[in-house]
Amino acid sequence: MPITRYSRYEGTLDDLDMGELMRMLQDRLLESGFGRDPFDPDPDARPTLEDLYQAIAEALVSNDLIDEQTLSEALDAENWMDSELGRMVRELAQRLEREGFLRPGEGEEPGMGEGGVAGTGDPGRSTFELTDKAIDFLGYRTLKDVLGASGSSTVGAHDTDRRTTGVETTGETKPYSFGDVLNLDVGETFKNAARRGFEQGRLQLEEADLMVAQSEYHSSCATVVMLDCSHSMILYGEDRFTPAKRVALALAHMIRTQYRGDSIRFVLFHDSAEEVPLNRLALSQVGPYHTNTAEGLRLAQKLLARQRKDMKQIVMITDGKPSAITLPGGRIYKNAYGLDPLVLGETLREVGACRRHGIQVNTFMLAREPELIAFVQRVSAMTRGKAYFTTPATIGRYVLQDFQSRRTKLVN
Repeated sequence: MPITRYSRYEGTLDDLDMGELMRMLQDRLLESGFGRDPFDPDPDARPTLEDLYQAIAEALVSNDLIDEQTLSEALDAENWMDSELGRMVRELAQRLEREGFLRPGEGEEPGMGEGGVAGTGDPGRSTFELTDKAIDFLGYRTLKDVLGASGSSTVGAHDTDRRTTGVETTGETKPYSFGDVLNLDVGETFKNAARRGFEQGRLQLEEADLMVAQSEYHSSCATVVMLDCSHSMILYGEDRFTPAKRVALALAHMIRTQYRGDSIRFVLFHDSAEEVPLNRLALSQVGPYHTNTAEGLRLAQKLLARQRKDMKQIVMITDGKPSAITLPGGRIYKNAYGLDPLVLGETLREVGACRRHGIQVNTFMLAREPELIAFVQRVSAMTRGKAYFTTPATIGRYVLQDFQSRRTKLVN
């Protein structure tokens, strides 16, 4: 299996490796909106080049990559972007684009200049996007940080309790059945024949004597990750959305490199729900939203219905109770106070639909209110899924290790 390795480079600013710069920027890039007001009238606003320039400058300062004189000149300048530090930041942004980590945002108006993301346009209005290379890098870094030395599962598949005949054996044998790979366990086969004794000095081998070695059956899995991006995910002095995005990126990287037969899709749920591509997930933000869990589950089921996999599951990361549903006419009904019976009933109907379609729902709850615990336990019981009550600091380890250790039963 090909392995992607990212190495750390130590040297002067002019020779700074862009992978190392991305490492310095990863926490800032994954923030839930660069500190944007979640009640901003434009909830779909994306980080701008000005945000990127500030993030690069902060990284240079915090990693002692610029001298005090350069920093002092920037602080004294009327516009720090006109200083030597500003020039360095623009050049580094250009290098990030040239090396394939960034690209101008879609639909950008002309005027960004020949330098691409670091051109002559208004940095306060121009936006940027992370490329697949950047997403892969951030996923790799997060996966490495989260799992550390905890080990990994069998490369390329999910273990199950089903056994089949093949080349990679488990040490277990079974009587041969028509259609099995003829991977004979010679010793056990001859033992069966020897129990009947010799005839004219020879063993008489019959079909019933044949024993074949078993190997583990590896299944494929279709996963939809549902991320709650309601306003509560950044309330109470704690950013819960950024750790959730980091986990999603790490999970995507692990599936791409270790579970090649799997698929993964991402759904953001709030007042409604929508699928987001991986390259847009990293820069997605929390908004002034409620929690329409039912709509998220409905969309996740549609995505999973298109997948032909042995296993189908929904990984739901949330911190609050359902507080909104979509009515038949398309209007959004909202009630943020307590578990509204109408909202709860519609949500549980979608959970029941998941059960009927054989979809397991594993819920990772970032809050511990008694009514939320009861709701999550009910969801898990209905779909035979799992419920984890965790924190932003530990959610990554729970999600990734659960994905690796998952088992399923397939009946012949």
